[in-house]
Order: sequence, then C-alpha cells, then structure tokens
Amino acid sequence: MKPIYLDNAATTPLDSEALRAMRPYFRQKFGNPSSIHPFGSDARQALDRARETIARHIGADYSEIVFTSGGTESINTALLGVSLARQPRGNHIVTLPTEHHAVLEVCAYLERRGFEVSYLPVDPCGRVSPDAVRDAVTEKTVLISIAHANNETGTLQPIADIARIAEERGICFHTDAVQSIGILPVNAARMGVGMLSASAHKFHGPKGAGFLYIRKSIEIYPLLRGGPQERNHRAGTENVPAIVGMAKALERSAAARAEAETCMRGLRDRLWNGIRDRITGAHLHGHPLERLPGHLNIRFDGVSGQTLLIGLALEGVAASAGAACASGALLPSHVLTAMGLPPEEAMNAVRLTPGRQNTLREIDSAIRIIERCVRRIRRCSKRA
Repeated sequence: MKPIYLDNAATTPLDSEALRAMRPYFRQKFGNPSSIHPFGSDARQALDRARETIARHIGADYSEIVFTSGGTESINTALLGVSLARQPRGNHIVTLPTEHHAVLEVCAYLERRGFEVSYLPVDPCGRVSPDAVRDAVTEKTVLISIAHANNETGTLQPIADIARIAEERGICFHTDAVQSIGILPVNAARMGVGMLSASAHKFHGPKGAGFLYIRKSIEIYPLLRGGPQERNHRAGTENVPAIVGMAKALERSAAARAEAETCMRGLRDRLWNGIRDRITGAHLHGHPLERLPGHLNIRFDGVSGQTLLIGLALEGVAASAGAACASGALLPSHVLTAMGLPPEEAMNAVRLTPGRQNTLREIDSAIRIIERCVRRIRRCSKRA
C-alpha cells in the first residue's frame, strides 16, 4: 500500500513550481548576489524579486524582509536581536510555556544572562488571555513573543489583541508564524506585530530557507556578523535557489489558500470524526474552533503514543508525537502539560496533520489503520 503522509506540520512536500523556479540558480545563474558582474546581478535580481513577493503577501515593505536559514534562525535573530538592542531600557520578556523550543531555549539563555522571563499560563485549550499579557508587562518589558499557531496542537492565539497591548506600551511584539503562514491569511500590518518568523518548508518550499519580518522602526543586534548582507541584519551569502523557491511556494500557497484551507479542514474533520466514531476513549487536545485547519492532536486511553506511532509507521502511516524536533525524546509534551494534562496522559498524544495533497481515500484508510493499531495495542496491554 502507498504510504500515507499525515505529518505536514513537521514538513511539507516541495511544490513542483517552486522546484522549477529554483533549478536555474543552482547552475546557470549561480552567481554571488554581492558581486557586481552579470552573474551576480542575475542573483541579486532574483533576491529582489523574492523579497518583493514575500513582502507583498504578508503586507510588509520590501525593506522589512530579512532572509534566514529557517524558522529557528528567524526566531533566534528576533529574540536575541531585540533583547540585546533594548537591554538599556529593560530586561523583561513575556512569553508562554507552550512556545516552540526555539523560543524557550533562547529565553532560557537570556535568563542566564540577567533577563527576567514571565511564562504566562494558558487555559486547557492552550490559549492565553490578553488581560494576562496586559497584567504581566512592566516598565522593564522589552519584548513579547507569542506564536500565532501552536506547532503541537494547532491552537491559534489572539495575536491582534496582544499586539494592541504591546503597541500601547511601546513593547516589541514578535510572533512565530512558522505553522500558520501559507495556510491562513497572515498580514503583519493588520496583525500589528513588530516581528514575524517564517520557514519555507512548512508551506511547500525548500528546507534551509526562511525569513524574518522586522518593522522599520525596530532596531536589532544581528545574530550573524561579517558582511553587509541583508542590510547588515544577517551576514553571509544568501541561499539564492532556496530563497527563490520559498517565494514561489508562498505565492502558490497564497493563490490556493482559500481552497486549500477548506480542503484541509474537511480532511481534518473527516479524520477526527472517523476516529471518534470508531474508537472509544479518543480525546482531542487544543481549541475546538480556534485552530489550524489541518491539525489534530489526540490521545487514546490506555495507548502509549510512541507505541502507536511505531505501529502506524509499520503500516505506512506517517505521524508524530508533537514537535518533530522532539519526537525522539521519551518525555511528555511541554505543551500539553502546560495545558493541564497529567504527564502520563501527555505521553499518549500523537499529532496527525493532513495537507493539501492528501485525499479522502487516504484519510479513510488512515482511520482504519489507526483503529486496528489502537485495538491491537489495547489487546496486548490486557494480556500483559
């Protein structure tokens, strides 16, 4: 049987048009964009076009887009860059315990260097109250960082409301939009954020490329130092083929977004309804409505998440246990425990994330396979 890929939150297949756009920049147009000869000019023009495309699709100015190697670098650049640049004004950061490790690890690093970080509680659905954000900020707060969509549960945060609070207090607001951009309408200006991180491979672009939106009025210290690339925000020769592919993938995702969103929501709901109707003791995590259209985080009573994932993989279904970068760790999800789930229940969670390339037949097959695996594991547990 053909494998069924239900791990699109981890990465997505490369769009065919993005691949086609990238190909010339590996060999024919291989110049360094910082060179002044025609080879370099071709590469520079490709970067300019890609920057304009991305800026247009997120409601930004051309000069506000900085190319990076992906979401982790974008997040690190945003958090470290602003915190260090604004340290003379204050040393307080506000974030959530449910953030991606790229945020949490940077915050832990800054704490070791004298910063104070407030990790605000979330409700059982994983959402933070804007009032809690307002109450947490102080005169020393220099940064608020809250993801648009959670990478494990798909829960959406009230970003625009939080952005207004940050604006009122003159605080820089960063959002990790790695999971949402290309899937939902993401407009930096309308959202009111000061910085926004994105990664190409989450919206059918290539791995190794991402971008960081930085509002013109925001000063940052660069994470990478050396040459003057990216207007001195990020030193190093740009990855031209990947950047070209990223811009094309975002353009294609934006053009098909409404249709893809409807498709993904239908696949997700069919998957969850089938699981819920056929398997007892199934539980959904995250907000029931304010969530990404292609995200399911579920657990089954009496079924180990890792055991289920192995069983699914053996039957050709690709899924994960929350964040892909943490799926090898036999630890309960920090996201689910922050939402109030006991560690032993959080260990049972799996993430199923259909994408626009999946079919109804695949979803129906996945439901049958999941049911079979859950029954088998429960049977074995009773015998033990």
